[in-house]
Amino acid sequence: MLALVEERRGDVPPLVTASAGNHGRALGYAARAAGLALTVYVPGTAPRTKIDAIRRTGATLQTCRDYDDAETRAKQHGASGSALFISPYSHPDVMAGAGTIALEILEEQPELDTIVVPIGGGGLISGMAIAIKGISPRTAVVGAEVEASSPFTHGLAAGRIVTIEVRPTLADGLAGNLDPDTITFDIVRRLVDRIALVSEPQLEQAMAAIAREERLIAEGAGATGAAAILGGDIELRGRRIAVVLTGANIDLDVLKKLI
Repeated sequence: MLALVEERRGDVPPLVTASAGNHGRALGYAARAAGLALTVYVPGTAPRTKIDAIRRTGATLQTCRDYDDAETRAKQHGASGSALFISPYSHPDVMAGAGTIALEILEEQPELDTIVVPIGGGGLISGMAIAIKGISPRTAVVGAEVEASSPFTHGLAAGRIVTIEVRPTLADGLAGNLDPDTITFDIVRRLVDRIALVSEPQLEQAMAAIAREERLIAEGAGATGAAAILGGDIELRGRRIAVVLTGANIDLDVLKKLI
């Protein structure tokens, strides 16, 4: 992210993005390091810990109704010409950064049979799938999507991006419809082997189990891959599997209720 911003610093106007957490923090860090102003449109439903973390980077926050509203307003802000919009998922450089996760995993475990990745807008899994299939085509890439917000499951079944009803979910970092212009949909359709759906009870079980058994804190979006494993939707017997945990941004009162 920092390389993306610094490379273009000479001719880049202020930046703008939409984020439920991780992307806003990363872009906030990069913008501050490059001396650029950043506005982040955030859903009002995002956990306070995420909003506070983005604000600490020095970014200006605009609170919106939900993630779909945040992304729409951020794109409109960028289209006005007053700022450069950087998508949290539909951007080649963002996906390339995500792909380095796959490179590190395969460097340590080159014989993996399956890698399970949470999927929201598809930037993370797109970048990882490109890297995985380029290095180890036999390794299956499985996306873990929540039932409450599953635009890829519905879109792939329809053969095109569709608008879905987004319901409340602990995986707030994955919630929202796809940008109609996203480049991730075709990549996922071409390179991701399958998508596993995760229910809210499975998500709660996974978050609590990760905390109890592994002594790790995982937010809802971060625990979605583990929830797919615990839910029994992925074959385990005799297979070598890696699961990506993607964030620990959860309000403590929510975590206490779960454990």
